Amino acid sequence: MKADAVVGVDSRGFDGGKLINGRKRHLVVDTLGLLLGVMVTAADFGDRTAAAVLLQRVADAHNGLELVWADGGYTGSLVGHCLAALSLVLQVVKRSDDQKGFVVLP
Repeated sequence: MKADAVVGVDSRGFDGGKLINGRKRHLVVDTLGLLLGVMVTAADFGDRTAAAVLLQRVADAHNGLELVWADGGYTGSLVGHCLAALSLVLQVVKRSDDQKGFVVLP
């Protein structure tokens, strides 16, 4: 989301990879699309770092949570962190390399 001129500089940033100037919203929803957690960060705050913090909050609030689906940007150490620290299985769902643009994934 583009930052308005009235938004303080300390709460916005620039993500060069995604070409986002402003803020990012990180969401956790259930399979019905109902909101379980939300976190707004400056654009230069790392997605995996934000995911770790947000998933900790969601896991604390929703004891029955066992499985989390995430897109391909959430690979790496976050998968191990979720299992070890939060007892959550983080399953990364990737689209095929042949697909371009938005694709609904299982």
